[in-house]
Amino acid sequence: MCLATPAKITEIKGKGALVDFGGIRKRISLGILDGVKKGDYVLVHTGFAIGKVTAPEAEDTLKTLEELKKVLR
Repeated sequence: MCLATPAKITEIKGKGALVDFGGIRKRISLGILDGVKKGDYVLVHTGFAIGKVTAPEAEDTLKTLEELKKVLR
């Protein structure tokens, strides 16, 4: 089992991208995923974009993760 987190692409450079995880920005690889552009949401696992998701799917998941964070504090 793996855990992938949705992130929004804010910049693309070659086969890499800068993504935003709700305020946390990281560089990731787009090496195994084609056809994404700035503004798209991708699922990120261990520094690689492994799939594309819609904005509503990503926002729903991020909202759920934020709620979970509050409960676990």
